[in-house]
Amino acid sequence: MDTLFLLLLFFFSIFSSGSSQILNFHQAFPIVEPAPGHTKLRLSREGLEAIEKITNPIASVAVIGPYRSGKSFLLNQLLSLSCDEGFGVGHMRDTKTKGIWIWGTPIDMDIDGVKTSVFYLDTEGFESIGKSNVYDDRIFALANVMSSVLIYNLPETIREADISRLSFAVELAEEFYGRVKGQDVAFEPAKLLWLIQRDFLQGKSVQEMVNEALRRVPNTDGDKNIDMVNQIRDSLAIMGDNSTAFSLPQPHLQRTKLCDMNDGELDPLYVKKRDQLKELVASIIRPKIVQGKSLNGKEFVAFLEQILGALNKGEIPSTGSLVEVFNKGILERCVKLYSEKMGTLPLPLTEESLRESHDRSRDEATQAFDQQHFGRHHAKKSILQLNEEIQKVYKNINMQNEYQSSKLCEGLYTKCEDMMDQLQVLRLPSMAKFNAGFLKCNHSFEHECVGPSKINYEQRMMKMLGKSRSLFIKEYNHRLFNWLVAFSLVMVVVGRFIIKFFLIEIGAWILFIFLETYTRMFWSAESLYYNPVWHFIVATWETLVYSPVLDLDRWAIPLGVVLSLFVLYWRCFGKRKHGSQWLLPLYGRNKDAQNRPRSD
Repeated sequence: MDTLFLLLLFFFSIFSSGSSQILNFHQAFPIVEPAPGHTKLRLSREGLEAIEKITNPIASVAVIGPYRSGKSFLLNQLLSLSCDEGFGVGHMRDTKTKGIWIWGTPIDMDIDGVKTSVFYLDTEGFESIGKSNVYDDRIFALANVMSSVLIYNLPETIREADISRLSFAVELAEEFYGRVKGQDVAFEPAKLLWLIQRDFLQGKSVQEMVNEALRRVPNTDGDKNIDMVNQIRDSLAIMGDNSTAFSLPQPHLQRTKLCDMNDGELDPLYVKKRDQLKELVASIIRPKIVQGKSLNGKEFVAFLEQILGALNKGEIPSTGSLVEVFNKGILERCVKLYSEKMGTLPLPLTEESLRESHDRSRDEATQAFDQQHFGRHHAKKSILQLNEEIQKVYKNINMQNEYQSSKLCEGLYTKCEDMMDQLQVLRLPSMAKFNAGFLKCNHSFEHECVGPSKINYEQRMMKMLGKSRSLFIKEYNHRLFNWLVAFSLVMVVVGRFIIKFFLIEIGAWILFIFLETYTRMFWSAESLYYNPVWHFIVATWETLVYSPVLDLDRWAIPLGVVLSLFVLYWRCFGKRKHGSQWLLPLYGRNKDAQNRPRSD
C-alpha cells in the first residue's frame, strides 16, 4: 500500500508540475524579472496569467523607491494584508523583491461608473548592490509607463538623485500626454504621488517641501551641471496637476517588528494617515489609457510586452527609444496608406501629375501619422523615418513611371516610324496624304506619349519625321513625273487600241510630248518643279489622287480591276447590243467598204 501510495503521489506530482495553470491567484507573482547580468528585463509568464484573465478595464498602482525603503510593507498596508500572506518584506524573508511583482487578486472598484480591476505592483528598489544604473532606470521607466498611480516612496527627504530620476517620467509626460488639448490623449502617464515618510517636516507641509526641492538653483557662474539640474526642474513643471504630495509618519520605532504588529500596536497617527492615503489613491486612480482607449487584461499584457521591448532595445533607455517602438506600427500603416494611394495611379503620368499625387498622398499619410503617433519632441525622428520610407516608395514609383512611359512612347514611336515607311512607298505619290499621315502621327504621339520619357522620344520623333518628310519631298516630284509619263503612254494605248477614243489618244500624246520634249527643251529638271504649269499639274494630280472622301492610292487596284472588267465586257458584248455610234468612228471601217470591189 505504501508503494502504491508513493507511485500515485509521484504521478500526481508529475501531472501537477506539467500543468502551467495557476489555481490560486491570492498571492504575489513576478511579472517582470531581471535577465542575467541585471542589465535587461524579461517577462514572467506565470504572473501575467493573473492579468490576462481580467476582462474589465485595468488600473495599476506601483510603488517605487530606494532599496529597503519599506515599499513592500506599504503595499501590504494598502491591501490590508499581513506580511505572511502579502508581498515579501526584506527583513522578514530571504526572497526579496526582484524585478516587478503583482498581487494576483485585483481590487474591483467603481470608477466613473465603470467597473475597474485595480492591481498593485511592487518594484525592486533603487541603488542596491550589484546592479547598474541602467537596470534601475528600466525598472523605474517600466513602472512609470504601465501604472495608473505611481507612488514615489522616499524616506525622510528628497535627494537630487530622486529628482534626476523623475526627468524620464517628465519626458514621457511631454511626449505622450496631452498632445493636442481637448483630444483623447495618446498615452496617459501615471499620476505621481510623492510619499515622504518622515515624522518632522520642520514646520513645512510635504507639498512645500516638494516645491522647495524642485525650485531652480541660482547659477551666476554659468555652471553646466547646475544648468542641467535646472533644466530638469523646469521640465518637472509639466507634471503640474499630475502630481500630488503626501506625508506618512513612521508606523513604529521598531521597524524590524512591524510585520508582527496589528493596527492597535502601530502609531495611531500613522494608521489615520495610512487610511487617508488609501482614500487618496482611490480618488486619483483611473483606468490605464492608451490612444484614448482603456485596456483589458490581454491588451495590458500586450502593452507591457511592447514597453519592455522598447526599454531593452538600447543600452540606455530613453523616451526616444520608447517613442520609436510605439510609432513603428503606426509608421508602417502610414507608409502602407501612401503606397496604396500611389498604387492606384494609372501610370505613366507626367512628372508634374506624379509629383502632385505624391504630395497629396504624402500629406494624407503625414496627417494620419500626426493624428496617431506617440510623442512630440522625439517623434521628430519617426517623422523623418516616415519621410525616408515614403521617399523610397516614391523612388520605386518613379522608376515604374519611367519604365511605363518609355514603353508607351517606344510603341508610339515605332508605330509612327512604320507609318512613315509606308507613306514613302505609296503606289500613287500624294503630298496631301503624306501630310495627313504626318500630322496624324505627330498628333497621336503628342497626346498619347506621357511621362518622363516624352522629352527624349520627342527629339527622336522630330528627327525621324523631319528625315522622312525630306526624303518624301525629294522623291515626290521625280516619282510624279515618271507616273505622268507612264500614264500618258498607257492612255495612248488605251485610246488607240482598247477604247478607240480619238480624243483620249490625242490628249495622252499631248501630255507625253509636253513631258518628254517641251519640258526638256525649254526647262531644266529643277526649274520644271518650280513652274506654275507644274504646280497646276501637281494640284490636279493631288485633287484626283487624295481627298478626305476618296483615297485613290487605296482604291487604285480595285478601280483598275473594275474598269478592266467593264472594258472587257464592252469589247465582248457591248458593241453587239448597243452598237458603236457613241464612239468616234476614226479607226472603224464600214463593213460594206470591205466587200466593195477594188477598181484599177
